[in-house]
Amino acid sequence: MMTSAPGNGHAVPAGAENAGAEGTGAENTGAENTGAENTGTGAPEGIDPALLERARMLFAGPIEFLKSAPALQFLPDPEMPEVAFAGRSNVGKSSLLNALTGRKSIARASVTPGRTQELNFFEVGEPALLRLVDMPGYGFAKAPVKVVEQWHRLVRDYLRGRVVLKRTLLLIDSRHGVKPIDVDMMRMLDEAAVGYRVVLTKADKIKAGELAAVLAATQAVARKRIAAFPQVLVTSAEKKMGIAELRAAVLADSES
Repeated sequence: MMTSAPGNGHAVPAGAENAGAEGTGAENTGAENTGAENTGTGAPEGIDPALLERARMLFAGPIEFLKSAPALQFLPDPEMPEVAFAGRSNVGKSSLLNALTGRKSIARASVTPGRTQELNFFEVGEPALLRLVDMPGYGFAKAPVKVVEQWHRLVRDYLRGRVVLKRTLLLIDSRHGVKPIDVDMMRMLDEAAVGYRVVLTKADKIKAGELAAVLAATQAVARKRIAAFPQVLVTSAEKKMGIAELRAAVLADSES
């Protein structure tokens, strides 16, 4: 389930209604099979087959950890498009990044959720065509107030000032749906005028009827946000559900 990619990263997505880190590893293990994957509904519908194949080939190629940035002055030069990943601690961001890239440990899950409070950059392709940005997880209860404030400042400034940021993917745990802390993140993205896609994770962990209800509720929330795509992507890193569509979305967004 996927939408077309409108505009640049700081534009309101077409079709939006109501115009109103986890830890990472620097290693690049060999790509796993990135061929046809189980999307839960057979071949993806409404997606250009050529885009799907280009995305598959891109993520089957080299993907390298570039650097971690604890503050804006450490950001890499804005030389290519960036697509950022945001979500609550324990939302499954590391697992989804690993599935997206076809690697086993391109992004490692921290022992303590929310431990890594840096922006982590990965370059995709040879030569590199785009960067993935693993943003620090939010909503971790054990973090000191200063750490939360630092995270908020880093993320807000990155979102508002990064001219090469094409899209943010906001991950939501299918088992829990949209929580108030997720709405806070949506508000930050809206205020920064950063177009974002909502992505449900761990879709294999709940029954089909429950997933349909969570999807409908999440879409209803997304349709009320200024900068959100009204459609929602559904994924499972473990079952590889929706991974082909996610790769295509990332590539399309980077080219928008």
